[in-house]
Formats: sequence, structure tokens, C-alpha cells
Amino acid sequence: MRYQDVNASTIDRWVEEGWEWGKPIEHAVFARALRGEWDVFLTPTKPVPHDWFGDLRGKAVLGLASGGGQQMPVFAALGAVCTVLDYSEKQLASERMVAKREGYSISIVRADMTQPLPFADESFDLIFHPVSNCYIREVKPVWMECWRVLKPGGVLLSGVDHYVNYIVDDAEKAIVNHLPFDPLTDAQQFRQLKKTDSGMQFSHTLEEQIGGQLQAGFTLLDLYEDTNGEGRLHELNIPTFLAMRAIK
Repeated sequence: MRYQDVNASTIDRWVEEGWEWGKPIEHAVFARALRGEWDVFLTPTKPVPHDWFGDLRGKAVLGLASGGGQQMPVFAALGAVCTVLDYSEKQLASERMVAKREGYSISIVRADMTQPLPFADESFDLIFHPVSNCYIREVKPVWMECWRVLKPGGVLLSGVDHYVNYIVDDAEKAIVNHLPFDPLTDAQQFRQLKKTDSGMQFSHTLEEQIGGQLQAGFTLLDLYEDTNGEGRLHELNIPTFLAMRAIK
């Protein structure tokens, strides 16, 4: 089985088990967003600054690997024309459920982001891409595809990992892994992920995450760091994630 399919199956199961990032928002959250009271997250704990979005009314927004009924309903409430792409059937089912419950339209696409995105050139004004490319082996092609499907002046908002999580043990007290963390080439790293039921995950350098966007043609406008939200690294205030705002 392809590792992408392993991850889709794993995330489907996580959603059924109550995974934090697979819980769709309640009606009250949607109602508050309609009143202009809202927050969304690219990384575990820090909300994205509202001025990173601008006015979303009438804007074409792509939620890239952003299923789960958490962010896209907020964007719909703010007046955006929304499309969500995800490879998890359960995450997309949550999108359908929330859209039906709240009475808005959304285009829902099941696709693998490691493949060319199934959209025409210059289709979107904004891409919202929360932490998820840790589940794919190569990220540079994703940045190239984001550049292609964004309109000139379009904005890419992305949450990515710092790779620190991949070098430490489960207790986050000792450095135990070399980089890159790649379970497709390292049997021990594969066994680590299997033991913790973590799907197939991959570390990425800042050269890949930041440099990859720059090489695709983006201009980096802003960024902030974030922690895991729990665990020893979080308690020590060690950043493990990065959120970025870039423009085409």
C-alpha cells in the first residue's frame, strides 16, 4: 500500500476515535463567525492573525489538506467561496455534515496532495494549508502547485513543522533520531511510528519548508513560531512549528 493511503486510513480511524483535528465545529462557533467573532489555527496553539486574511467576502479559498469541518465553515461564514481538498474520507464527511447543517455551499474534493492539484491555473485568491505536510515525503512539489493554482497577488497561509519533534524520544528528553526522519528508508523509524500509531510521517528542513516556497516564486511576508501545546518541549517553550504568510 502507498504510504499516502496508509495515512488516509490512519486519519480516518483517528477521526472515529475523537482526534482533536478531526472534530467539526459546533453550530455556536459558526454563529459567532457570522457575527465576526472567530479564530482559526495553522499550528497547535496560536490563532492566525486576522489581518493575514484580509476581507474574504467573495474570495475563492482553497483549504489544502484542511478537512474536518473546522476552518472552512468559518471562511464560509465570512463570505468566502470555499473549496476543500483532503485525502481522508472521514475529514471530508465532516465538511459535508457542517455545510449541510449550516446551509452553505462548499466544493469538496478528495485528492492526494502529493499529486498535481486537480484545479486550473490561477483558481484561488487564498490557500489555507494547516500542519499536514509532515505526512508527505516531498514538499517542494506542493509549493509549486500552490503557486500554480493561486491568482497573481494570491496568498498562501501555511503551518509546517520545525523537525524538532522527529529527533527526540517519546518523553521528549533525549535525542534519539538522525535526520531526515524517513520511515520509508529507516526500519527503526518505521517501527517507532508503528509503535505509537502515528501513521507515516516525515521530517522536513527549513530549506524545504521556507526555501521551497521562495523557490516556487513566493514572497514571504510574515511568520510566527508555535509549540506542541503539550509535552516537555511545550513546557520548556521550545518551538516546533512555524506559520507563514506568503504572496504570489
